Amino acid sequence: MTRWPLRLLALVAGLLLSSSLRAPHDLVAHGYKGAVASAEPHATAVGMQVLKQGGNAVDAAVAVALALAVTHPQAGNLGGGGFMVIRMADGRTAAIDFRERAPGAASADMYLKPDGTVDTDKVQFGASASGVPGSPAGLCLALEKFGSKPLAQLAAPAIRLAHDGFPVDQFLATALREEQAQLSRFPSTRKIFFHGNVPLQQGELLLQGDLAQTLERFALTGHAGFYTGRTAELITAAMQQGGGFVSAQDLAGYAAKERPVQIGNYRGREVLTMPPPSSGGVALLQMLNLLEPSDLRGLGFGGSQYCHLLTEVMQRAYADRSRWLGDSDHYPVPVEGLISKEYAAMLRKSIRTDRKSEVVPGLPPGGKESDDTTHFSIVDEQGNAVACTTTINSTFGAMCVVEGAGFLLNNEMDDFSAKPSVPNQFGLVGGKANAIAPNKRMLSSMTPTIVLLNGKVELVLGSPGGSRIINSVLQVMLNVVDHGMPIDQAVRAPRIHHQWLPNWISYEAQAISPDVRAKLESMGHMLAKTPMSIGQVSAIQILQSGERFAVADHRGGGSAAAF
Repeated sequence: MTRWPLRLLALVAGLLLSSSLRAPHDLVAHGYKGAVASAEPHATAVGMQVLKQGGNAVDAAVAVALALAVTHPQAGNLGGGGFMVIRMADGRTAAIDFRERAPGAASADMYLKPDGTVDTDKVQFGASASGVPGSPAGLCLALEKFGSKPLAQLAAPAIRLAHDGFPVDQFLATALREEQAQLSRFPSTRKIFFHGNVPLQQGELLLQGDLAQTLERFALTGHAGFYTGRTAELITAAMQQGGGFVSAQDLAGYAAKERPVQIGNYRGREVLTMPPPSSGGVALLQMLNLLEPSDLRGLGFGGSQYCHLLTEVMQRAYADRSRWLGDSDHYPVPVEGLISKEYAAMLRKSIRTDRKSEVVPGLPPGGKESDDTTHFSIVDEQGNAVACTTTINSTFGAMCVVEGAGFLLNNEMDDFSAKPSVPNQFGLVGGKANAIAPNKRMLSSMTPTIVLLNGKVELVLGSPGGSRIINSVLQVMLNVVDHGMPIDQAVRAPRIHHQWLPNWISYEAQAISPDVRAKLESMGHMLAKTPMSIGQVSAIQILQSGERFAVADHRGGGSAAAF
């Protein structure tokens, strides 16, 4: 078939969704029906249109994810993967795992040089860094199980944005400029994002004709339209040319998984989040368990004792992440032990109030020896809720566009432990639980989360940020639940971060005052003000009155909309 019949069929199916898109640029929005918060204004507008025209939260999530694949190439993707937590108004819940997977040809030492060191270029850039993409399969599974609209209709706005183009905003222009050296290595990437040797500037039109055709094939035949046929041929050709490992068999054999939602409790609330291969849900619940007996409001937001306690708790969760977390289909992860109240009580005994403590991974019950991402939150009029985090790992992933297909490959193989105890690009270390193995899903920090109060959705939130994701979600939740902040203030408040190794507190400007810093240093902490943001949370809060407040983090270029 030629490209125009394909495009016409997809666009006719979604004519209403594709017309008169107005990208909202508000960081805060409120209403009593639907709400969307995402990392990019066009994507927010697409989600809002779906809701206004009768689609549910899952329909809107699929449309937003596909729009982000076009308008937010730093992280939105077809060539990556992610996690989606769903809570339907009738009480049904699901955790959709569409994490990328190691190729069948993968091996534990595939990224080691002859001298035994890690080849960071091979594991971070180009086709060699890519795992098997999961995003298209995950969107299909979520839509099949919980959606109400046809895929062709939901993909139509993304196809139009790719074909007709949109102006590059300051955030994309800045990212292209900052990553120019690596992006320019790949002719297929330069062809889309550069004019000659210069990356696209703010205000210039980004046209992605190849991506529009890839989206058309996906819109018409779903899973098969990506993992077999022309798109799969283009991916395997890129792999063969670029020294990658993903085969046609890997693509044809990929499947997203519906997993049980990871559930915990905190201060009378039910917390719904992701199980492994995300470490985010387990670490979040572990930290909440450690914090629950403490009077956090009494310690005072931003005070030395509050920052000290958060740091001690973060260290323990990240130490256990390093030792115990991985793909539970390939490694016996002691999830129930890690999130048990009893284990938290045991760990809490080692926390000192006067001094920084030395932390090593614990031994939970059942334990035996054996920066870029994007998040969006959606709530519809009926009360269905979706928290979805997707990624291609680094900003622009592997920096390499699949020739003829128009999308960037992920560099998720770097999220495995290429060598035990050697940090990846985010400074995270790991061991046997997250070692590379064929068809295994690499560990993630993504933490899409839904919080229920009295059986009803109260919060929907998540964040990009690599290793900083978990702590970003934790602090926004604590700001609402413990400190009583409205969601816009909770998201705006400055944050701190500690991930066990490296052994210091990172903090945003205004997060730690000079006197608090001096007190923390006297307790043995090392501190470093980070020039980077700690997360970019997209969140929705539903008040008891039913009013929805959607918030996009001021740290990024996202937007919020509600009606």
